[in-house]
Amino acid sequence: MTQLILKILTVTEWRAAEQAGAFRGSGIDLTDGYIHFSTPVQAEETAAKHFAGQRDLVLVAVDAETLGASLKWEVSRGGALFPHLYGTLAPAQALWVKPLGLGADGKHVFPSWRTNP
Repeated sequence: MTQLILKILTVTEWRAAEQAGAFRGSGIDLTDGYIHFSTPVQAEETAAKHFAGQRDLVLVAVDAETLGASLKWEVSRGGALFPHLYGTLAPAQALWVKPLGLGADGKHVFPSWRTNP
């Protein structure tokens, strides 16, 4: 069974990762030393807290099981366990990539991750 984890990043960052063949992280990831992911339940709060009002974002879905021992579940916001990748993410590891647009209310509109495009 797939354990879906999600990464929010800019379209530009994802395109650069595709060209390079690896995503090493956004600014905060590089500062912290790991790539921040969220579970589907955590993703909306992550978007509101760290990406409020930001356009040109994508939501990248990855099967946590494919990341092996480099993926650690660590306590973060509110005492919840968050997935952190200590390594790089190959774009080919993405199950799907979908736009993360803004609604009229200024909040991000999440696509359904239960179905692929």
